Amino acid sequence: MKSDAKLAEPAEERLPDIVLKGVSTHNLKNVSVRIPRNRFVVMTGVSGSGKSSLAFDTLYAEGHRRYVESMSSYIRQFLERMPKPDIEAIEGIAPAIAIEQKALPKNPRSTVGTVSEIYDYLRLLYARIGKIYSPDTDELVLKHTPEDVSLQARFLDEGTRVLAGFPFPCHSARDHHPCSVEEELQNLLQKGFFRLVVDDEVIDISHERGRERILALDHEALGEVMVLVDRFKARDDEAVLRRVAQAAETCFQESGGYAWLQVPGGKVYRFSERLELDGVEYQEPSAQLFAFNSPIGACPECQGFGRIAGIDEDAVVPNKSLSLREGAIACWTSEKYSRYLNKLLEVAPKTGIDVDMPYEKLPAAHKDLIWKGMPQKGYKGIRPFFAEIEKDAGYKVHFRVFLSRYRGYATCPACEGSRLKPEARCVKISGRHLGEVTKMNIADAFDFFQQLDISPFDRKVAGAVLHEICKRLEYMLDVGLDYLTLDRLTHTLSGGEFQRINLSTSLGSPLVGAMYILDEPSIGLHQSDSARLINLLKRLRDLGNTVVVVEHDREIIEAADEIIDLGPLAGRLGGEVVFQGGPEEIASGTSLTADYLSGRKRIEVPASRRPVDFERCLRVEGAMQNNLKNIDVSIPLGVMTCVTGVSGSGKSTLVNDIIRKGIARAKDQSTEKVGTHRSLSGAEYIQRVEHVDQSPIGKSSRSNPATYLKIFDDIRQLFAQTREARLRGWKPGYFSFNIPGGRCETCSGEGTVRIEMQFLADIEAECEECHGKRYKAETLDVRWNGRSVAEVLDLTVDEAVEFFAGEKSIQRKLRVLQDVGLGYIRLGQSSSTLSGGEAQRLKLAGFISRSDIEQTLFIFDEPTTGLHFDDILKLDNCFRKLLDQKNTLLVIEHNPDIIKQADWVIDLGPGAGDRGGEVVATGTPEEICRDSRSLTGRHLAPWLAGPGS
Repeated sequence: MKSDAKLAEPAEERLPDIVLKGVSTHNLKNVSVRIPRNRFVVMTGVSGSGKSSLAFDTLYAEGHRRYVESMSSYIRQFLERMPKPDIEAIEGIAPAIAIEQKALPKNPRSTVGTVSEIYDYLRLLYARIGKIYSPDTDELVLKHTPEDVSLQARFLDEGTRVLAGFPFPCHSARDHHPCSVEEELQNLLQKGFFRLVVDDEVIDISHERGRERILALDHEALGEVMVLVDRFKARDDEAVLRRVAQAAETCFQESGGYAWLQVPGGKVYRFSERLELDGVEYQEPSAQLFAFNSPIGACPECQGFGRIAGIDEDAVVPNKSLSLREGAIACWTSEKYSRYLNKLLEVAPKTGIDVDMPYEKLPAAHKDLIWKGMPQKGYKGIRPFFAEIEKDAGYKVHFRVFLSRYRGYATCPACEGSRLKPEARCVKISGRHLGEVTKMNIADAFDFFQQLDISPFDRKVAGAVLHEICKRLEYMLDVGLDYLTLDRLTHTLSGGEFQRINLSTSLGSPLVGAMYILDEPSIGLHQSDSARLINLLKRLRDLGNTVVVVEHDREIIEAADEIIDLGPLAGRLGGEVVFQGGPEEIASGTSLTADYLSGRKRIEVPASRRPVDFERCLRVEGAMQNNLKNIDVSIPLGVMTCVTGVSGSGKSTLVNDIIRKGIARAKDQSTEKVGTHRSLSGAEYIQRVEHVDQSPIGKSSRSNPATYLKIFDDIRQLFAQTREARLRGWKPGYFSFNIPGGRCETCSGEGTVRIEMQFLADIEAECEECHGKRYKAETLDVRWNGRSVAEVLDLTVDEAVEFFAGEKSIQRKLRVLQDVGLGYIRLGQSSSTLSGGEAQRLKLAGFISRSDIEQTLFIFDEPTTGLHFDDILKLDNCFRKLLDQKNTLLVIEHNPDIIKQADWVIDLGPGAGDRGGEVVATGTPEEICRDSRSLTGRHLAPWLAGPGS
């Protein structure tokens, strides 16, 4: 009994674990699993083993569904609803938050600042403690109070005679005010104001003669007339100062916000309770004033986008390392327009512009003159030149063609890319307006707010907001995003960067007792940053949450409290829990994960590397896009080259923005904007460029492996050749489920129908007519080798290899699918159910199966995303097949297992953002490891050392 009591105690102290029973979602085979509450749990296993089905399609879907179902039927129609997962029972489930590998927002208004919620706090901060400065004089614009007026009176010499009043309410024609001067005088008399001050003389307007004197003044003179409210002698006496404050309050009230103190024969002190300086009135700061998504705060020129369609500076000056004399301005290098360049070369020395200095090193003021022009010296300028061309472009085709070469999106000249209207840019904190703060990277912004130079009062007012800003910036530093700027567009981020922003946002507004489910947060993260990510995940756990991570990274798996390993293989051969326990126990297990973690299996270092020949290579010179610092890079052909470096070092900019788009422009005349560089040579040595990513293979739910690899074309041909099909006159197209004919028209060949339930979640049900077969009954009567077309589509690749023995065309394509490790997938499996790794290998199979693929440059951006150790081995085999076909591979990667397979490595860095953009080291993986400057080499060295390392 005592032992029973002791065992019961922990259960009473902690919340119950999350228990899932009989999960059969997708390929899961009636799985039951217990997930410990408030622990850091990693789900791992080969690609397609059921990890995402368990974590997202079951655990998160049920948590989210229960939350939505708790709402009223009216609210439910506006919330994302998920189908009920295929599960017998689930206990102890907590509110679920998923951070998935979602498609990046394409909205051009979406920035790092907005998606991380930091920008919302910045708007609030500037609205609360921002100070307005004149854009002309940089003078502080203050809003006065009656106490400010009495304070000024305190500083006047003792006994000084002072008149207090407000300006005479005279109106200009543009005010559209119905009152004349005579009517204003009558209004003042009715209110009890009898005296006006004109040139230090007090005039009584209750008398006819006084009124006549005022009526005789012109409009300009009336502007200096003061309505007298009170007069006194300056004394440092509380009673006098209260009297001044009362007079000032009356002045503000009667005049609409103005008060004057006039010393006869001396100075007039003007006060305004409006935000006004030198006759210019400024808008009261509010959070909406700093919202570039609102007409209240958006720059009127670019509508808050920060860019406008116009002349692209990068197109006009494509090679910024050239001087003006060398022809930096591309549009003036032709004989037709060379006179404009000659005029610039003539007048430039007179204004101090160095015509022999590289354009990139010219001072900003000199560049401004080159673009705006110097009309007084006879130089037109680049912008006026294009304005003239645009006038003629309406009716002359060759002018439109000329303009198209130089058009693009340029930074808005009105707001300089800040997206905000002038009134918002006048508001500053510590000398910086909000647009300047958003141009900072995360690290600099954190330092700026940590060392903010503000008054104790402002610090008290903004204390809570400042704390939230600094906390969120610190979390973004913790996930290794210190190099991103707050105004960076989200569609330019990598998937891993976007996911880590979402992770830091979740930490910024932490919940307790929630269940966080993350999909490979290590994507895009250099090995050196893994420790910071692990600490962040543990911090989320320590707040009192359950953290479930789908992951393949060795360091994260080994740092988990609990590991759930699914397998043993993928697809129909997976869907089982093959191990559950602590990291110290898994090495003794029998799963594929255990084999690689224990060192029983490993991806071997190649015995020899392919020779590198720089006689025939791709060469980029002067790469200067984003943070690249005028670097020169050579890509050897016919081998595998890895571009490595910390996150934000410039890898994607070099490979995607310059090399891929540059070759596309050279080969196919692509109109995509190419990153800034001096020259790109060697494109003639390759036939085409293929960018292989992990996006789905088709946009339609009908897309599947058989249709993608054209296997289904051969299969339909076989069915059309059967005796039954020929008797009925059925062609191959009749056996397609994409077009009317033999398909079931009730579900249009989908196999399922969606039933809209309005207030309830839509239901996707099996088609009653074809029972999920996609075809009419008479179509299914036609059989080839004993199977109908629906039964053939339900075969796995391995089964299909046996079934189609003797069909060479089909066999060849199926064998390639086996070679890339996809023997378990079904021929008719919808592309929407394939993982990213499976989709990528399917694309590779498509290329390998083609006989015309050679001298092609294949570009991969982190191809190991979503891949298990065993899948990486299969991916490496695919790479070798492509190389054997005389192709070139260019791979952006952090994974040491792939880097060590490379023939050549280009390591960028040494840091991220402004601290990166340089070539740290080049050479074989072994040579990279010997370079002390390379952070990649330091982490790669143990992987080259041998088994168990």
